[in-house]
Amino acid sequence: MWGEFKAFLLKQNALALAIAVVLGAALNKVVTAIVNDFIMPVVSVVTPSGDWEKAVLPVGPINFAVGDFLGVALDFIIIGFVVWRLSKLVPSAPAQAMKACPLCFSTIDARAVRCPNCTGTV
Repeated sequence: MWGEFKAFLLKQNALALAIAVVLGAALNKVVTAIVNDFIMPVVSVVTPSGDWEKAVLPVGPINFAVGDFLGVALDFIIIGFVVWRLSKLVPSAPAQAMKACPLCFSTIDARAVRCPNCTGTV
């Protein structure tokens, strides 16, 4: 039973997913700190002063929290921009060259000499 569970974890990349979740949580803290400590002080100088994030739009008996929504939307845009810029710092692997198999027309590695789908020599 343990061997079967271990095979499942390795086959489904559960360990890689768990590592990605932990790293994502840590990166979330870094990005939030960058936004709150460095970017939001500058934004607070540019945006209007006061409690604009607590502004509501009363429509009859319903109060829409427009200020809260605008604050969350602004945070999302700033955090998205910071994550995008951080992702530009990490070099990405070059795309692997691919070609079409002349026999079955499936996409295969350009270095392949035999198609893994139809086993034909290319």
